[in-house]
Amino acid sequence: MPLGSSEAARSSVAHAAADIERIVDMKFAEIADPGANLIEAYDAGRVRINGRDYARSVAVSAGHVALDWGPDDVASLSVAHLEAVLLEGTQVLILGTGSRQRFPDPAVQHALLRRGIGVEVMDTGAACRTYNILVSEGRAVVAALLLD
Repeated sequence: MPLGSSEAARSSVAHAAADIERIVDMKFAEIADPGANLIEAYDAGRVRINGRDYARSVAVSAGHVALDWGPDDVASLSVAHLEAVLLEGTQVLILGTGSRQRFPDPAVQHALLRRGIGVEVMDTGAACRTYNILVSEGRAVVAALLLD
C-alpha cells in the first residue's frame, strides 16, 4: 500500500473520531418543567408514565393523567372523547393509535383544528416520543394514547 494512502486513511479516521467526539459532547435542552409527566416506556398493551404502568388507553399532559378517557380503538373515537382530555390552552393533541398509524374520522380532526388545536396522528410509540419532546420544550400538549 502506498504511504500516501495510509496517511490519508489515518487522517480520515482522525476526522471521524473528532466528529464522534463532538456528537458525544452535544448537550440537550433541559426540561422546562421538571415536575412534568414524562412517558418512560411503551410496549404493546402498556405505557409507563412517571414510574406507573397503564394497561388501558390513557391521556397525558404535563400536569395530568386521564384514565378511561376514550375508546379502545380509533374507529370508535369521537370529538367528545378528545374534548374530555383537552386542557385550557392546549396547543397540540398527539393521537397515538396503537401499534400502527390509523386515522380517525376526519370530522374529529376538523373539530379540533377549528378550535385552533393542532392534531398529529401517529402510532403510539412515535406519539410517546413526540409528546416527551414537546412537553420538555414547555409546549401545551396532550397525548391521547390508544393501546393495542
